[in-house]
Amino acid sequence: MSKRYNLSEQYLDRALKSIPLGSQTFSKSRTQYPFGVSPYFIEKGDGCYVWDVDGHRYLDMIGSLAALTLGHNDRYVTEAVTRQLQDGVIFSLPHPLEFKVAEKLISLVPCAERVRFGKNGSDATAGAIRVSRAFTGRDHVAVCGYHGWQDWYIGSTARYLGVPQATRDLTHTFMYNDLESLKKIFENFPDQIAAVILEPMNVSEPAPGFLEGVKELAHSYGAVLIFDETITGFRYSKGGAQELFGVKPDLATFGKGLANGYPVSAVAGRADIMQLMEEIFFSFTFGGETLSLAASLATMEKLESEPVLETIARQGGKILSYLGDKISQLKAEDVFTTAGHPSWSFLIIKDVAPYTSWEIKTLFMQEMLSRGVLTIGTHNMMYAHDDQALDLLFSAYDEVLPLLVNAIRSNTLREQLRCESLQPLFKVR
Repeated sequence: MSKRYNLSEQYLDRALKSIPLGSQTFSKSRTQYPFGVSPYFIEKGDGCYVWDVDGHRYLDMIGSLAALTLGHNDRYVTEAVTRQLQDGVIFSLPHPLEFKVAEKLISLVPCAERVRFGKNGSDATAGAIRVSRAFTGRDHVAVCGYHGWQDWYIGSTARYLGVPQATRDLTHTFMYNDLESLKKIFENFPDQIAAVILEPMNVSEPAPGFLEGVKELAHSYGAVLIFDETITGFRYSKGGAQELFGVKPDLATFGKGLANGYPVSAVAGRADIMQLMEEIFFSFTFGGETLSLAASLATMEKLESEPVLETIARQGGKILSYLGDKISQLKAEDVFTTAGHPSWSFLIIKDVAPYTSWEIKTLFMQEMLSRGVLTIGTHNMMYAHDDQALDLLFSAYDEVLPLLVNAIRSNTLREQLRCESLQPLFKVR
């Protein structure tokens, strides 16, 4: 047991006796946080800060896996949820919030003509695929990026254990910014592709004409185009990446920032396709749960009334600018690079012989966590990330980045680790 994370490690030991993995989410589990130098349980959050069970405060750069666009315990959202709580959470008939949130989403998102709600991003992407299969009468799908845990997608990754081969055979992966790789799928499976689903942007920006080309290919071969905007929605722009890049898909899926961390997701898109939601089975007891819908409406209202996304982009831009200068100053272009949108950016760590990127990342996390920054190398920006928060981040980077470079150059990195190195989960981007 480590001294700093003693209670976290006790809780982890206890959790593993009742919960496989000790967590509900791979990305929040011990597989992603090196044992002995990491907290494993967070007790509370406020703004852009969280506190672990051992009482340590952290600047939160993960934002609940980009689910928070405003910040922890945003007062406007919390008040809306508290008001609704007095009236009830779930009912035997629909609540008016269902159409009010749908109307608000339609007013903001270019492709949205009809809307249905789920709870997780995986609900929404699976629903979009099912309705696309119903609309086209086809079975196969082309995918690019990460689209959730359900069989139709996860069977195409290295985490396919438990997925029938027949299901795996229906999903085909193409490469981002590579139209030829998508065209080849259509050529190999003529008149069989129901849908093309992709994250319109993640690590890399779309090359000029790429998203337009994907749409043209999908439509020329009779497939439905789906943008998975689980992360980009209500983060890149109020209308999502489709608004930012000016390419309107047939369907889009949303989650995460839609309700500033409350569990709700949405499928939205063309009325003629979405109307089939009356025929396919896409039905949830908690699909109309009112606390999350109240949070969603409040979040979208705040995005309209305050400069939330402009602030997120500006603050995120400062981080990218800082890192660009720091990497150049350290002459560490062989170790680090940056990527992504200012609202969701990445410090990418490379393999540098004799070290893997995972060994370097382990030392990075060990040192950043010890300095009070909760990070996995991403900058998932929140409205609450003010200049004081960035000063804290930059202060940690000022110490940790040179430490990493020196450890690599002097071949002492492994000696500086106080834990076992992380191992890759699986790569989707």
